[in-house]
Amino acid sequence: MSFFDILQLALRNLRQAKLRAVLTTMGVVVGVAVIVTMVSFGLGLQRNMLARFRALDLFNEMSVFGKSLSTLASSLDRGRQDSDGGERRGPRLRPDKNPTRILNDEAIAEISKIPGVAYVEPSIGFSVFVRANGRVQTQFVGGATIPNASSRFKDFVGGQMISTPNADEAVVNERFTREVGFDKPEDAVGKTIEFLAPQDEQQAAQNDGKPRPAQKDEGAPTNFFGLPLDDSEGGEAKAGSIVAHSFRIAGVLNTELKQGAGQGGIRGLFPGGNIYIPLQTARQWIIDHRGPMSQVALALARESGALSGSEVEGYDTAVVRVTDPVVLTDVRKRLADIGFGSFSIVDQLDQIRTVFLIIDSVLGLLGGISLLVASFGIANTMIMSILERTREIGIMKAIGAEDREIKLIFFVEAAVLGFIGGVIGVFLAWGIDAVANRAAYRFILKPQGASFIDFFSLPPYLWIGAILFALLVSIVAALYPATRAARIDPVKALRHD
Repeated sequence: MSFFDILQLALRNLRQAKLRAVLTTMGVVVGVAVIVTMVSFGLGLQRNMLARFRALDLFNEMSVFGKSLSTLASSLDRGRQDSDGGERRGPRLRPDKNPTRILNDEAIAEISKIPGVAYVEPSIGFSVFVRANGRVQTQFVGGATIPNASSRFKDFVGGQMISTPNADEAVVNERFTREVGFDKPEDAVGKTIEFLAPQDEQQAAQNDGKPRPAQKDEGAPTNFFGLPLDDSEGGEAKAGSIVAHSFRIAGVLNTELKQGAGQGGIRGLFPGGNIYIPLQTARQWIIDHRGPMSQVALALARESGALSGSEVEGYDTAVVRVTDPVVLTDVRKRLADIGFGSFSIVDQLDQIRTVFLIIDSVLGLLGGISLLVASFGIANTMIMSILERTREIGIMKAIGAEDREIKLIFFVEAAVLGFIGGVIGVFLAWGIDAVANRAAYRFILKPQGASFIDFFSLPPYLWIGAILFALLVSIVAALYPATRAARIDPVKALRHD
């Protein structure tokens, strides 16, 4: 018999027991639908997470680490990149190796010449009292190179980026404008903000961390960092006791949530802040207004010889942007060769993928249990078919049908059930995914003001693989019934009633 004849015979046999065939197929449909739905949910989570990382510009940037001031001051290198006395604050990331060099301006220039590096931006951040719009608040300030190619400085609600590297200008975000009481973010453009610090810190900066003789005025009231605590003054500082650096607000960054994976907010590895000022201005402010911990660390570093008398510490970290994510690994190797540590989100990507692989495997296994149950139904259907068609099988063998052809008839019948069940199951899973997405948006996301998110991913390899898997399971389930049918003795089969 030709394969076409066997196919026709298998379809005829299935039509003779329509209800049983339909019920058996439904088992396959449910199994395939469960597998595809659960695995597509895991793939959707992975896709959304990677899309989020890509939208946040995390695959083109890495953080590079140099020896911090606290490391230079300490005799033990604990491999930590702590901020100096709380003066600087950056991403809490761990480098792949402990740096052996200071990340100063010369090192920044050297890194920028590495093939594949688009630009290098040192990371400087500090907290300071800021006076704006008649209010005084503590804000976190970041230093930014001018001009700046970072994606976070592309979208402005009002105004523009700082004009020159030496300009007394600042860029703020929308959150800052709300906190200091501006009705609209655009109203802040052109206004003045002041950075406040005690007068004593200016004098301490002139000593630059060197020991200075103690000066004490027995008649002076007790003070704290130059702020008089004399009750007779009503708690108000004397004139000139607070130094201020004034900046004009050049622009207001747009950090509101947007549609899509990016969702607005901070992008890249560059440390976030409510205020950004030129990099050199930020660096000079840190040097001029050191806290006690930073002053001690600087003195110890010079005392130990880690820093010369005129040398200042370098940057703790910098952000390196590459021209293409493909060269990221080569750039990191070069950084390690010249004595710097680095961190990239790619370090975590393999672990993230492993986690999602485990999740997808568990979800697929749970769905596979349903398909396994369906395979028992297929085997049961085939065995019942043998009992009902014993005499027919005997006649076919009596007129010359081979055992191989008898087996093939049952395999084709099972394959038809598996293929039809697999196709219908894929369509059912697609419908479940669509309904679940709409329901999640209607009842969960939309009330919270969030945009639509597709929680499921149904790539071609998934639904094609699910159909082939159902086909394979069906054929395996028919293995025993087909073998049993091929072993039937035609003489006994012809006697069977």
